Amino acid sequence: ETQLYDYLRQTAKPTGNGAEGRRSAEEAGNVAEGLDGAAKKIERTYTVAYIQHAPLEPRAAVAEWAGDGKLTVWTGTQRPFAVKDELVQAFHLPPEKVRVIVPDTGSAYGGKHTGECAVEAARLAKAAGKPVKLIWTREEEFTWAYFRPAGVIDIRAGAAADGKLVAWSHDNYNSGPSGIEIYYDVANRRTEFHETDYPLRQGSYRGLAATANHFARESAIDELAHELVMDPLEFRLKNISSGAQPNARGADPARLRAVFEAAAEKFNWHQPPASDTIGYGIAGGFEKGGYVACAVELQVIKPQGEIKLRRVVEAWDCGAVVNPDGLKNQVAGAIIQGIGGALFEAVHFENGRILNPHFAQYRVPRFTDAPPEIEVVLIDRNDVRPAGAGETPLVALAPAIATAIFNATGVRLRAMPLAPNGVDCGCEVKKG
Repeated sequence: ETQLYDYLRQTAKPTGNGAEGRRSAEEAGNVAEGLDGAAKKIERTYTVAYIQHAPLEPRAAVAEWAGDGKLTVWTGTQRPFAVKDELVQAFHLPPEKVRVIVPDTGSAYGGKHTGECAVEAARLAKAAGKPVKLIWTREEEFTWAYFRPAGVIDIRAGAAADGKLVAWSHDNYNSGPSGIEIYYDVANRRTEFHETDYPLRQGSYRGLAATANHFARESAIDELAHELVMDPLEFRLKNISSGAQPNARGADPARLRAVFEAAAEKFNWHQPPASDTIGYGIAGGFEKGGYVACAVELQVIKPQGEIKLRRVVEAWDCGAVVNPDGLKNQVAGAIIQGIGGALFEAVHFENGRILNPHFAQYRVPRFTDAPPEIEVVLIDRNDVRPAGAGETPLVALAPAIATAIFNATGVRLRAMPLAPNGVDCGCEVKKG
């Protein structure tokens, strides 16, 4: 685990000229020239850990073989047709002899796509000649299920003295290409996702790699704003195009600007924090047709550096709003779930063994971790078809928290989870 991020870089597959390791690559202008002419520039590395889906209900299945060789499996899955295909392949059956039934299914978040439990139950039922119910233990769930991919992200960026971005380079190793394209206005840019020989089983997780890519990008944007001595919100708005049409990366600049302005207004961004132990942070983005901006107020408790979220305001635009109450619940749920990955969730492993395969060692968000105030601002656009709201509201929380920690302490954190044991900020908390 301690060598994980070096390992991901070292095992990156060859890129360029259509090589297999190069995916979701975009390049425009000349990044090197842009950096040479920048008044302020940064070169930073950000990392994200493997995390668990941590469903309250582990994988389970009931399998029954009929006398005519037909197989029926009841299982909680997000992809019943894919599980059916796995069963067909495992038992060399014609598709018409396999049926998968999905009862009401608990939490999954992208974690219940595969059918291992269904195949196991079917093997046991075939051997026993009777229906078999199989439930994975918590340790099996936390050991043999797949994880949200870990990743390491390198960013180089530069800006002119007036705060305009002039260069942007973004390399993601392993965590994925979702949400990798920069949506700020910068002529010299390149983004690239590098596939690797990852050490642990990995797969889909709510928000996919957009969480990692937004964390790195928005954290770097904040660091560049700090170098320029500019307000982080002002810096972002300055670099969102004023054009009315979607940019080359598919983002509508007017909608992106609107969520930042809505979140800042509801949050009262320009009012100073009440004390030096309180910090503000803001971040946002665009993914899967949805636009999000998140503002966070937190307190760092001295001297142990414990983080207390006090308030989260999130503005959300996914087109026309059909069910506002359901939509607000989706956004609030994403915020609560995002607290874990942002602050303390991580899979620990050594010599091929998972070291924290139980809830006793793997911490998920608790009631005490939730901020007393969560405010969701919906931007209803009746002229735009609705887009999904289950994933993208997750992606802006971690960088907003990282910014707020820096604002309160002067400590810059670049690894998710940000503060599994609090913030090591010394005896005195200082403003950045």
